[in-house]
Amino acid sequence: MSIDTLDRSSPPRQWTHRHLLSLEALSAEEITLVLDTAAGFKEAARDARHKIPLLAGKTVANLFFENSTRTRTSFALAARRLGADTVDFSSSGSSLSKGETFIDTAKNIEAMGVDLVVVRHRTPGTPQLLAQNLGVSVVNAGDGPHEHPTQGLLDVLTIRDRLGRVAGLTVALVGDIQHSRTARSNLWALKRLGAHVILCGPATLVSKRWEELDVEVCHNLDEILPRCDVVNLLRIQFERQATAPFPSVREYAHLYAMNGERLARAKENILILAPGPINRGVEVTPDVADGPHSVILEQVTNGVAVRMAVLKLLLGGRS
Repeated sequence: MSIDTLDRSSPPRQWTHRHLLSLEALSAEEITLVLDTAAGFKEAARDARHKIPLLAGKTVANLFFENSTRTRTSFALAARRLGADTVDFSSSGSSLSKGETFIDTAKNIEAMGVDLVVVRHRTPGTPQLLAQNLGVSVVNAGDGPHEHPTQGLLDVLTIRDRLGRVAGLTVALVGDIQHSRTARSNLWALKRLGAHVILCGPATLVSKRWEELDVEVCHNLDEILPRCDVVNLLRIQFERQATAPFPSVREYAHLYAMNGERLARAKENILILAPGPINRGVEVTPDVADGPHSVILEQVTNGVAVRMAVLKLLLGGRS
């Protein structure tokens, strides 16, 4: 695929944002623009031989203050597929341990000539803080339980690819809604594009107050399952919880894990998503995770394409 072909085939729309901090701030048209741009990058996302050097001469810095496999790796691959250089930062062994502040660390990396910073941090609002203090573009790769914009985008792209649309679908987000940044980004993107969203999980992790955002709240997976076109299974984030939200993992799996028995009662073409990492036997059984309804690995592939699209739109101007 050539650069000229990509530009001519893309819709004549403008991307006006300097940063990507949240999906709550994006319109349906802007979300669709990212998805359409990502669709044009899918071949390059799958195969390094199809590089598109749109960002040659640019440098992307990955600042990760929490562990990551998929997000960190795919941002690095996305930048390289577009011809950009990458800088990987880890808080372990950095000058933060010597007393340097977070902002000073980021400003020093900016001073080395980077054009965009991808940041993950346990504290909500950290990407916004960086955007206020740096002169380069900032992408939120997950800030505590707040948002994870590119995860929401790649989940929606996967749904659209498989089912041909998002509008009119019923999508259930099942699991630890309270602590899930993925749930929040999915919620905003799905609602903007016209899906009906159901939040499902234990009452300790899914408050009825979510209904204030015009979504359905349910604590019984078996009750809603026959209506669902998509089920997105969210990991229980024990690392963010001060107290146990349910009596045992075994009980949680009994009530909320997607297994073969539940799959048999679902719609024939139901999609099973999971943002990863997945805990086999907790939120999903191996037969379902590896079965024909699962698009878990497609989500990972689409993550590279979505992150290519985000980098291109922020650093390359018009789609």
